[in-house]
Amino acid sequence: MWPRDTLLLQQQANAVLCSVMTDWSHRPLDAIYAAVFIDAIVVKVRDGQVANRPFYAAIGVSLDGEKDILGLWAGSGGEGAKFWMSVLTDLRNRGVKDVFFLVCYGLKGLPEVVTNVWPRTIVQTCVIHLIRNTFRLTSRRYWNELKRDIKPIYTAVNADAARAAFDDLADTWGGRYPAVIRLWDNAWAEFVPFLDYNLEIRKVICSTNAIESLNARYRRAVKARGHFPIEQAALKCLYLVTRSLDPTGTGRTRWTMRWKPALNAFAITFSDRFPTAESY
Repeated sequence: MWPRDTLLLQQQANAVLCSVMTDWSHRPLDAIYAAVFIDAIVVKVRDGQVANRPFYAAIGVSLDGEKDILGLWAGSGGEGAKFWMSVLTDLRNRGVKDVFFLVCYGLKGLPEVVTNVWPRTIVQTCVIHLIRNTFRLTSRRYWNELKRDIKPIYTAVNADAARAAFDDLADTWGGRYPAVIRLWDNAWAEFVPFLDYNLEIRKVICSTNAIESLNARYRRAVKARGHFPIEQAALKCLYLVTRSLDPTGTGRTRWTMRWKPALNAFAITFSDRFPTAESY
């Protein structure tokens, strides 16, 4: 095959990929999701010079317990609530009318953004992130003691009990590690919502592990390529990773089974927002 023919085939394949990716990015979505998990990764893109660019992703869990990567979006500059507004608006424009929980890692200003798009959505910060950041701020020698003292906070029976456990933490560690106390105090409003729900719901909304696992796959692919010449090239790479996940469907089955107990609890807790058999 002549080099010119090879180039022509590459251009045709690229055009097909762009078309498929565009269709995927604009496909209609479910009207209601039990939970949406959001996060962003940093990718190096050459735009005059190589710079870090945030790329945003969202995973939705349907009322049948199936997870779906809802989309990928290229941002500019640092990650911020303003861009998340455009992401959530895009999801709403594609048909998402209601989300029970939006799970994130505590981005400042995000709760207000979410309320503007879906007024009834509960914003839940990732408990695992809070715990990790606690240990990042402290000496390893105290980790076992801290584990013991923070566990009563996130396993409390309700928000009042969690606050009492937090006050104990502040009394014990506030002098040595005031930054830890500020960390939990600043995140408190978005930390406590999951404590109002039963154990089955708590298990599935207390962390962003679902999307962190996806981002780990993205990072491996991005790292192998170094940096990208343009934004579109980076999006293509992330899209191809997305489409390569779980080819046999076994991961989806495991995920669905894990969510079944929680979905039964969702159906009771959010009965006024859960669609009836006739409407769903």
